[in-house]
Amino acid sequence: MSGVVDWNLPLLPSTMGLQQQQQLLQPAPAASEDKEKGRGAAGRNKKVIRPRFAFQTRSPNDILDDGYRWRKYGQKAVKNSVHPRSYYRCTHHTCNVKKQVQRLSKDTSIVVTTYEGIHNHPCEKLMEALSPLLKQIQFLTGF
Repeated sequence: MSGVVDWNLPLLPSTMGLQQQQQLLQPAPAASEDKEKGRGAAGRNKKVIRPRFAFQTRSPNDILDDGYRWRKYGQKAVKNSVHPRSYYRCTHHTCNVKKQVQRLSKDTSIVVTTYEGIHNHPCEKLMEALSPLLKQIQFLTGF
């Protein structure tokens, strides 16, 4: 099944092992299971920890194009830095991925982008680039 892309699966980092990817793709437990397993000593539910990935990029621009569409929902000042931290959410209606963007205080030419969560949809720029190719393939195969 090599060469076939399943667009229904979320995009997972290629650095993860197969077992880690399968654990991320498992459905969340039902609410009743969550209450039983998630209670700590204080009786509160544990917060689900989403995977986080950070990238450092040397760039004069704060906003880097990663292929997804983002909506800015906040910005705040960071201690010991003249550059603020910006907060973004993915604009896809079923996606809960967030990202934070800020400049490194020690080297302001480096932008640190931290992603929280994994997209559950294909990259929009990738789909835009592949669309003409897919139409051509459909035309050639007679679909």
